[in-house]
Amino acid sequence: MTSRFTELTVDCHDPEGLAAFWCEVLDFEVIDRGEGKDEIGSWVPAVEDVRARQMPPTLVFIQVPEGRSVKNRLHLDVSPVDGSTEDEVTRLLGLGATRADVGQGPDRNWVVMADPEGNEFCVLRTLAP
Repeated sequence: MTSRFTELTVDCHDPEGLAAFWCEVLDFEVIDRGEGKDEIGSWVPAVEDVRARQMPPTLVFIQVPEGRSVKNRLHLDVSPVDGSTEDEVTRLLGLGATRADVGQGPDRNWVVMADPEGNEFCVLRTLAP
């Protein structure tokens, strides 16, 4: 008996807004929307597909009343696929991300950023040819 990693849930104030931001970052689309919940992904999950093989997880944004109070214990890492890391950081800043300082120091080969609700994520080295 095994389990599958099917989704990663993010608590937030504005599920629709955060889902829209991450759709732009990852080239995902909204695959389910409900009251206080938006789910995005690169594919529409079907039980048969998930049972057959490990598939990429979706992201689910759930509305909660409380704000974030400490540094994330879990965060996303993204890698640009068609441009430089610097170009991707500039694009993400234009989408509403901000640079974040979590004590990483200046000499790193990744950039720590925060989404519009302050959730940290990292932009890693480019995968562009």
